Amino acid sequence: MSEQACLIDGCKARGYAPAGTGSLCKEHFLDFVKWRRRKGSGMFHKYGAMTMDERDSVMVEWRKTVTLVE
Repeated sequence: MSEQACLIDGCKARGYAPAGTGSLCKEHFLDFVKWRRRKGSGMFHKYGAMTMDERDSVMVEWRKTVTLVE
């Protein structure tokens, strides 16, 4: 577990897994993985070979699709 908070604005959960240069809580991390898989198997496998800058751009694209439910 990470001491960082989740990257999603308004989410107060602790970081669970890395996402680019930040971290996501478990719920948002699982949503991120599902989103990458829906983009196609090429994207899912390509992500592991990306640099942090490239991963951050993917994270920005995904964050636009996230809505926080309270």
